[in-house]
Amino acid sequence: MPLSCWPGASSNKYQSNAILCDTFVQSLIKPNFTNFMKRITVLCLLYLGLLPAVWAQEKFTVSGYIKDAGNGEGLIGAIVQVKGQALGTTTNEYGFYSLTLATGNYALVYSYLGYQAQEKPVSLQANIRQDIGLATDQIQIQEIVITETRPDNNIRSMEMGVSKLEMKTIKAMPALLGEVDVIRSIQLLPGVSTVGEGASGFNVRGGGVDQNLILLDEAPIYNSAHMLGFFSVFNPDAVKDVKLIKGGIPAQYGGRLSSLLDVRLKEGNSKEYCATGGISTIFSRLTLEGPIQKDKSSFIIAGRRSYGDLFLRLSPDEDLRSNRLYFYDLTTKVNFTLSPKDRLFVSGFFTNDIFRYKSGDGEDSFKMRWGNRTGTIRWTHLFSDRLFANFTGIYSDYDYMLGVPDGADAFEWTSRIFNYSGKADFTYYLNANNTISFGASALKYRFHPGEAKPLGDKAFFNAFALDHQNAMEYALYLDNEQNIGSRLGLQYGIRFSAYNFLGSQTVYDYAGEDGNRKIPTNARTYGKGESIALYTNPEPRFSLRYTVDKNSSIKASYNRMAQYVHLISNTTAASPLDVWSSTTKNIKPEKADQVALGYFRNFRDNMFETSVEGFYKEMNNQIDYINGAETLLNPRLEADLLYGVGRAYGLEFYGKKNTGKLNGWVSYTLSRSERKINGINNDNWYSAKYDRRHILSVVAIYDLNKRWSGASTCSYTPRVATTVPPGRYELDGGALVVPHNTNNSRNNYRVPAYHRLDLSATLRPGKRENRRWKGEWVFSIYNVYARRNPFTVYFRQNEKDATKTEAVRLSIFGGMLPSVTYNFNYCLGGNK
Repeated sequence: MPLSCWPGASSNKYQSNAILCDTFVQSLIKPNFTNFMKRITVLCLLYLGLLPAVWAQEKFTVSGYIKDAGNGEGLIGAIVQVKGQALGTTTNEYGFYSLTLATGNYALVYSYLGYQAQEKPVSLQANIRQDIGLATDQIQIQEIVITETRPDNNIRSMEMGVSKLEMKTIKAMPALLGEVDVIRSIQLLPGVSTVGEGASGFNVRGGGVDQNLILLDEAPIYNSAHMLGFFSVFNPDAVKDVKLIKGGIPAQYGGRLSSLLDVRLKEGNSKEYCATGGISTIFSRLTLEGPIQKDKSSFIIAGRRSYGDLFLRLSPDEDLRSNRLYFYDLTTKVNFTLSPKDRLFVSGFFTNDIFRYKSGDGEDSFKMRWGNRTGTIRWTHLFSDRLFANFTGIYSDYDYMLGVPDGADAFEWTSRIFNYSGKADFTYYLNANNTISFGASALKYRFHPGEAKPLGDKAFFNAFALDHQNAMEYALYLDNEQNIGSRLGLQYGIRFSAYNFLGSQTVYDYAGEDGNRKIPTNARTYGKGESIALYTNPEPRFSLRYTVDKNSSIKASYNRMAQYVHLISNTTAASPLDVWSSTTKNIKPEKADQVALGYFRNFRDNMFETSVEGFYKEMNNQIDYINGAETLLNPRLEADLLYGVGRAYGLEFYGKKNTGKLNGWVSYTLSRSERKINGINNDNWYSAKYDRRHILSVVAIYDLNKRWSGASTCSYTPRVATTVPPGRYELDGGALVVPHNTNNSRNNYRVPAYHRLDLSATLRPGKRENRRWKGEWVFSIYNVYARRNPFTVYFRQNEKDATKTEAVRLSIFGGMLPSVTYNFNYCLGGNK
C-alpha cells in the first residue's frame, strides 16, 4: 500500500508527512547514484531519530524556567518528571528546561532537593511556556499540589564521577577560623585529596593541581587560594552552585586532564533588597543584592577583607606593627531579562593578596602580591522552545609580584597570564529521549613567564624578561544524551581541539641525556603571529547508564582529555609563585584516557544513597624535572624538563544520608598514582608526589532543634611521597654535609599521615514571623585534638654535632584553633 494511502495520511495533520514519504519511496525505486546517496542519507536520519516517521503522533513542547520562589534565582539541575512514566528532563545552568511530548494530557512533577515539589497538570495541544517557582521546605505556597517525590537523580542521570554540594551544606560544615570554604569542602569528597595545609589547590584521581579546570561563571581561575592556601577565593555568600566532575566529562569541556570544578554565582535577589554578611575571627564579609526592576533584573555585590594586619598595628613590637598580611576580594554580577527569549548576564571577580615584611630599621625587607581578575558577559537566547543558546565572552588575568622594595638589593619580579575567549553553546531538546549539545570556542593566551628589574639608583643587575608566549586554542564539540527505553541511557560525543603556539619567539632544540640538563641547539626565530607549532586532538566522550530497578543503576564512562597549559612547579604543593607555561615546540600537550565503572543504589525511598566507582587513567607527556632544576626566571627552562607517562587507578566508596535530623556522608578512596619518566628513578615506575593510597572522610550534620545544630568532619590522608637522599658527602672534615641521591630514586619516602577532627555548633535566634533581621552564631574548633600534621619533612645538620643529619617535620598548625563567627541576613521585604 502506498504510504500516502495509509489511514489518516490524507488529513491535514499528516499531509506533509505523506508527501515526504512518497518522495522517499520514489527515491528507493530509481537506481542512480544520486538517489542512492539520498537513500542512505535519509535512512541515517531515520536511524538517528532526526526525521519523524509518518506514523508518529504530533508532538508539542512544554518549556520554561524553574526558579526559587523566594528570590528568583534559577535552579540548576531541577527535575521535571512525567508522572507515572520514565520521561523527564533537568534544568540547565540557567534554570531552563524543555520537554517534548506527544499531544495529550500529563501531570508534570517539578522537584529540587531541599524544595517542595510541585505537580502541575498540562494539556499539550500546542507549545506551552510554563515557568515554575519552587519554595524551600520552610516556605509554603498556596494553591499548589505538594508531592512526596524525593529526587533520585543520582540513579537516573547519566552523570558519574560527579559530586554536587549545596551551599547550605557547605555553610553547615566546620571551617578554619569560622570561614566557610568551597575548596576545603570538596576535599572531603571521594577521589579528592588536599595538597596540605597552607597550600593552594587540590588533587583529583591521581592528578596534579594544574590538571583541574576551575571555572567561576565560566571564567578560568588560575589560583584559587588566599593567604598562601589557607582560604579559597570564593565568597560563600555569592556562590549558588558547586559541581565537581571527575569522570564522564561532557564534550563541552576540555583543557585539563583530571577534573572540572564548576562554580556558579548567584544572580541576585529579584524580589527584594537584602544584605548578608558575617564577622569572623580573621575577616569580615558583606553582600548586597536586590532587584533593579522587580522580576526583570537584579544585582549582587559581595566583598571580603581580612584584618589580621589591623591587629598587628596594635602590637607593642615595632617590627610586627610594620608588617602587612591581608587579602580582599570583590564579586559582582548583574542580569537583565531583555525579553521572554533573551537574558543578559555580566559578572566580575577581583582578588588581591598582599604580604609585606619590614625589618627593624623600618625599610621593607620583602613584599609579595598576587591576584585574579575575571570578567564574563553572557547572552542567552531561545531560538525556539527547543533550541537554547548561550553566547559568552570571557576575560581572565592572573598575576603575581615579589621583591625587595628598599635598600641596595631592591628589585621586583613579576609574572602574568592573560586569557581572552569567546564561545557559543547550543542545546537542542530534540525530544524527550534526545538532548543534543554543540558549540565552538576560541581562546587566546598571553603568557608573561617572568620579568625582573632592579629598583633604586644603584642597580646590582641588569633588568631582563623571559620571552612572552602567545597561543590560540580552538574547540568544536557535539554531544547527544539519549534514552533508549526506560532502562538504558547513553551520552556520546566528541570534542575536537586545536592549539597553535605563536611567535614572536626564539625556539631551540635540546641535546643531551635524559636526567641531566640539556644543551640548547639549532636556534630558530619566528616573527610575531607566526605559527611555531600546531597540535590537534580529537577527544571522544562516552557514558552509559543501565537502570537495574527504581533504586539502582550501573554506569560506565570513557573520556579523553588534552591539556595545553602547564604549571611549572617542582614542589609537592603549589604556591602563588609557580609559573604557568604554554605548550611549545618542545613541551607537548598532556593527554589522558580514563575509563570508569560504577554501581549506584539508594535505600529507603532515597533517604540513603550509595555508590562505588572504579577508575583507571593513563596519561601521556607528563612533566617532571631533573635533580636541581631551576624553574624560576630560567630562559632555558625546557633544558631542565623531563617527559614520560603516568597512570592512576582506584576505587571510590560513597554513602550519604539525605534527610532527617542527622545527615552527612562517608567517603573512602583506595587509589595509586604513578609516573614513569625517562631519566628518573632509573627509568622505573615511581609514586607521584600526589599519590594517596587511602583517603577517608566523614561528615556529620545534626539538627538538634530549631535553634541549635552541630557538625563535625573527620579526615584521614595517608603519607605524602617525597624524596630523601640515601647518602651524603662530608666536606672539610664533616663540617659541611651535602646530601646525595646515590641511586637516583624519586619519592622513596613517606612523611607521616595527615588526620584531623573539626567541630562546629550553630545557634540561631528564636522563631519570629516576618522577622527582617536574622542572625546566627557559629562556634568552631579546627584540629580538635591538636594534631601536628606535617606539611613537609626536610633534613639539616645537627646544630650540636655537624656530622649528624636530622629530619625536621614542618607543621603549619601545632594546636587547636577555636573561632567565633556571627552571620546575619537582612531583607527589606521581611519574608526571607
